[in-house]
Amino acid sequence: QVQLVESGGGLAQPGGSLRLSCVASGFTFGNYAKTWARQVPGKGLEWVSGISCDVRVTYYTGAEKGRFTIYRDDAKNTVYLEMNSLQPGDAGLYSCARRLTNSLASGVDSWGKGTLVTISS
Repeated sequence: QVQLVESGGGLAQPGGSLRLSCVASGFTFGNYAKTWARQVPGKGLEWVSGISCDVRVTYYTGAEKGRFTIYRDDAKNTVYLEMNSLQPGDAGLYSCARRLTNSLASGVDSWGKGTLVTISS
């Protein structure tokens, strides 16, 4: 059974940092691309970042470029999202997802339940 479990969310001040983790189980972690997405009430789902199997391809969308870093540790079956210089607009429920293949262009077939990020001074 595929499982994705996120952690690392919480309350951060503007300008602060958080590192989110997503631990996977139930499948061969290294064979699939991974994605982080954010849900914000009233705004729907926003794709935040993704990483391919061989780490050759990563992407960041919108205002996350230059502030967020995605990386993976296949030995720990974990994908991380390092978030720096946090802004109020970064708040939301962050979930990780498994892509159908090792391509970031493929669809998503599994989601974690998410970890909540709140930005407030």
